[in-house]
Amino acid sequence: MNNISQEDYLTAIFRNLDDAGEIKPNLLAEKLEISNAAVTDMLRKLSRDGFVDYKKYKSIKLTNDGESYAKNMLRRHRIWEVFLNQTLGMSWDKVHEEAEKLEHSSSDELINLLEEFLDYPEFDPHGYPIPDKNGKIKKSKSVVAITELSENDIVKVIRVNDDVKNLLSYITKIGISLGKEIIIKDKLEYDGSVLVKIDNKEMNISNKIASNIFVEKIK
Repeated sequence: MNNISQEDYLTAIFRNLDDAGEIKPNLLAEKLEISNAAVTDMLRKLSRDGFVDYKKYKSIKLTNDGESYAKNMLRRHRIWEVFLNQTLGMSWDKVHEEAEKLEHSSSDELINLLEEFLDYPEFDPHGYPIPDKNGKIKKSKSVVAITELSENDIVKVIRVNDDVKNLLSYITKIGISLGKEIIIKDKLEYDGSVLVKIDNKEMNISNKIASNIFVEKIK
């Protein structure tokens, strides 16, 4: 990924914080697919600007200003995704890239008007919550990745990671969408793949795919 903006860094940090509200610099570099040196350079700038708490060899934390900034960018991005998907009919595997462009050129006034036009959506097309204009985020349902399930579990898809390249287009082809019911038939220990049943068809999905699809148990 080239020419990553300050906004993209802050959003990536916020999206990948651990339970302690931190993220390690090397993990951020991995998520952004750039070098550790490039991340270090930007973290120094973000620290000087008051958006992150960063010290060498320590995990990163967002300041209050950094968190507010990140939430606002997420709000812009996800509202654009809803608009592109629901109003223009763009498929859910294409809206992420387009929203990445639009979020940077939109005013808060435009985003507020879009939100009103869309009747105040709470979740984007991939199941992620949309922060409101005050930065409040609706609590999501408790979900787990498919890799965490057991044989014979019956689940419903609640959220899909929209950051993994080509994931959405692939799972669309095999019939997975939000709200889709999936039955776990078997888990293969040697490679971590999962045998699932979707619409009366059995198929094997890789560990990477299964770890990026989040579900709630029905049975």
